[in-house]
Amino acid sequence: MLGTLRSGPAGFRSLARAVDGISDSVLSDRLRELTEAGLVARTVTEGPPLSVTYALTEAGTALLPALEQITRWAEEHLGRPEGGTS
Repeated sequence: MLGTLRSGPAGFRSLARAVDGISDSVLSDRLRELTEAGLVARTVTEGPPLSVTYALTEAGTALLPALEQITRWAEEHLGRPEGGTS
């Protein structure tokens, strides 16, 4: 989800469409956790209509390179049969 916010702030519906198969309640829980962890900022704009957007904080942006490294490692090492070689 953090990678989805790399290109800029997004609303709840945009995030729900970007994260395949996630339910609204799970997405809401994850956004709350990421906000509490200081990785995502939640901004409410008074309406009408009321608008809520989510954006990466400085800490969230700083975490992206590490997540990219983990993704590369997983692509290289996971899913191969035990004892398999490259």
